[in-house]
Amino acid sequence: MTLTQTGTRGFRAYTAKHLDDLLKRAGFDSETRLRIRAVASVLPFRTNGYVVDELIDWSDIPDDPIYRLVFPQENMLPEADVSRIAGLLRAEAPAREIQTAANAVRMRLNPHPAGQMELNMPRAGSEPVPGMQHKYPETVLFFPKQGQTCHAYCTYCFRWAQFVGEPDLKMATDDIDGLVRYLREHPQVTSVLFTGGDPMIMSGPVLRRYVEPLLALEQLESIRIGTKSLAYWPGRFVTDPDAAETLRLFSAVAESGKNLAFMAHFSHPREMDSQLVRTAVSAIRDTGAVIRTQAPLIRSINDDADTWVEMWRTQHALGMVPYYMFVERDTGPQDYFAVPLARAYEIFRDAYARVSGLCRTVRGPSMSSTPGKVCVDGVTEVAGLKVFVLHLIQARDPGLVGRPFFAHYDPKAVWISDLRPAFADRFPFDPATLSEDDLVAR
Repeated sequence: MTLTQTGTRGFRAYTAKHLDDLLKRAGFDSETRLRIRAVASVLPFRTNGYVVDELIDWSDIPDDPIYRLVFPQENMLPEADVSRIAGLLRAEAPAREIQTAANAVRMRLNPHPAGQMELNMPRAGSEPVPGMQHKYPETVLFFPKQGQTCHAYCTYCFRWAQFVGEPDLKMATDDIDGLVRYLREHPQVTSVLFTGGDPMIMSGPVLRRYVEPLLALEQLESIRIGTKSLAYWPGRFVTDPDAAETLRLFSAVAESGKNLAFMAHFSHPREMDSQLVRTAVSAIRDTGAVIRTQAPLIRSINDDADTWVEMWRTQHALGMVPYYMFVERDTGPQDYFAVPLARAYEIFRDAYARVSGLCRTVRGPSMSSTPGKVCVDGVTEVAGLKVFVLHLIQARDPGLVGRPFFAHYDPKAVWISDLRPAFADRFPFDPATLSEDDLVAR
């Protein structure tokens, strides 16, 4: 098998061109491999030697959770779409024809959920500011141009559209001066989140060019880095040639008086098994950074309380702070991965009840929806009606944060759009219905 090696780090990237050989290792027949490749024509595939050799149990394919975390499955997409693209691959159709068919499927998968391209895009005057999002008053998301790939792609990733090679779907910029200017014009912003992709795919010197200009901004209280690198390439902080330089940059953030929040994504306890991960966690914490952990609840990967108990306990023992259990977003192969909200609440509640108070920093299950982060607080009966109890952890409208509201219980609901308000004609974030008098006045 031909491997792609990056620099001198020993990092070996596997992409779609390696997929068939990797699937042979799993023992799949030619037709199954073809259909999986068809899915990979629509959804991005990338992994690396560490994940393949150290994390996946190849004797437990296709049920191994890490395998399912990074390898496409043939039933992730509608059967008709998979069969059509598989037929094109079988016939060795021109690449442009395959790409056209793949793009048609992508456009039906809600590539940018929760108003990312419309409602979240900041503006300078009437012009949109590319490569940034500003959904909540105090937080700006920044998408550094060189950080818009990952050490490996998660099959459930809600940012899959960043990786499919379609410029109109991608958010990215290298305009750090523009970010600084925007922050100065918006003094209510106290936190910047570098996201992607994965910012930790960038080298130390490149990351420094983005981070250092922010250290002089007194308004900023925290700099966040959203990353899966601790799970997929922990050598980034231990064995890579620029590991020490990267850690010095983290120290510089803390020394500037700002909080460096390292937002680590762990989807399964096995990602924390290796000593390399534990060494990396210790090295990051020694810089003064705080590591907070988060992940979505994903069917067939971590949809049981035992898995989350083990994750939270391990994270706490290593000095990390459990932060969020998310609900799988309404994009990509949501139908394949989604866990009903009622079941998600049961899993969260059962896991939460089995950890110490020091692990109960975690919040969830939370939906990162258009109005904000909607948390499922419970299922109960009020006035004889079975309902979901919910509240907004974060919201576009800060006045809605923390206000409880109710929805009719629906055991099949997987997202906020599946729910109907209870005891009211609308949810708090829904626009008010115009009265007849209002209509007459118009």
